Amino acid sequence: MFVIDPNLSGTETTDAVPAPDPQLLEGAKVAFKQAYAPYSKFRVGAALRTPDGRVYLGANVENASYGLGRCAEQSAVQAMATAGAREFTDLVVYSEATPPASPCGACRQILFEFSPDARVVCVNQHGDVVSGLVRDFLPHGFRLEQRDDGHKVGTE
Repeated sequence: MFVIDPNLSGTETTDAVPAPDPQLLEGAKVAFKQAYAPYSKFRVGAALRTPDGRVYLGANVENASYGLGRCAEQSAVQAMATAGAREFTDLVVYSEATPPASPCGACRQILFEFSPDARVVCVNQHGDVVSGLVRDFLPHGFRLEQRDDGHKVGTE
């Protein structure tokens, strides 16, 4: 089994790495099967949990105009935000990549916007795991505390 330590140093380790939450892993696999990836054939599923226990799924959705595609993590966050939630505690990302695919740079910033201290567990069909906090995946991420119009972020 390939694991990456929680501080994402990039070294293999035998230290305990958190196993993916079974409910979130199952949700991520369900979303994976629904991914729309006719161009790359690279499917990804994601499932996240909010503090009140609600689970939101997301799959990657490609487009013939490549830049218009959406990642699974973004799809899950969009579902969460559409339902009115503004933070999550755990995220599982499922792919068939080795090592497991981790969130892209844009997704890392989107995840950081909502929950920099959430746990992320990336897993593949072999059970390989890459895990850490959102802030581990995006060191020095940023959030705007107040917009130009005076609205405080997170006080919708």
